[in-house]
Amino acid sequence: MNLWKLAPEVYEGMSAFQAAASKGLDGTVSELVKIRASQINRCAFCLDMHYTEARERGESQQRLDLVTAWNEVGDLFTPREQAALALTEAMTELTDGFVPDEVYARAAEHFDETELAHLIAQIVAINSWNRFQVTTRAVPTSLQRKAGA
Repeated sequence: MNLWKLAPEVYEGMSAFQAAASKGLDGTVSELVKIRASQINRCAFCLDMHYTEARERGESQQRLDLVTAWNEVGDLFTPREQAALALTEAMTELTDGFVPDEVYARAAEHFDETELAHLIAQIVAINSWNRFQVTTRAVPTSLQRKAGA
């Protein structure tokens, strides 16, 4: 299903939400958050897109390879990036129904209130994009090109 073609107003709304969430948020943090949530949600379409965008922004292949194990690689990721990744995992999984207070507090130590609001919105946005793309079985753009689609 091409949901965006069938419901273009939904795409427009999501795009507007995404743009609003991204305002004032560091681009590197934003891409790391999108990648980590997409890994958890197993969204091939979004992973393909955000790995490509992160590389274009100059992100190293080593860091991209290790996003999934960010909390095991010492200082490869900054404390700020680590706090954002921890919040991403907590918000994406919601296994206990709540984001743990210590995870929220850690993020609040590294982001002012406005940045934190945008970070939370960014995590909600990528989780929404992931759910649309996974549900409709969106084929990653790079695979569409290889298939000539």
